[in-house]
Amino acid sequence: MSTQVADCSVTNCSFNDHTHCNAAAITVGGSTDHASCATFIETGIHGGLPKVLANIGACQRSECVHNDHLMCNAPEVHVGPGADNADCLTYSHT
Repeated sequence: MSTQVADCSVTNCSFNDHTHCNAAAITVGGSTDHASCATFIETGIHGGLPKVLANIGACQRSECVHNDHLMCNAPEVHVGPGADNADCLTYSHT
């Protein structure tokens, strides 16, 4: 079972459709003590698939409590502005 992106408040992302992420899947990246949505794209072009709610494809933050073999096992993920334009707000350092 994959984890869904419950909502995204990054309105300037091309994959954001009224707080819903319609990328097929996102990658969570970033650096130690910080997790960002590596799928974030800021363009004037609307991207993604119609009526799709994104899942977490991969999570590079192995120190997150929700990370299990680079896969997210959180019940759901929230994406929003943080240190970067788009951060995984569900990230929690072990």
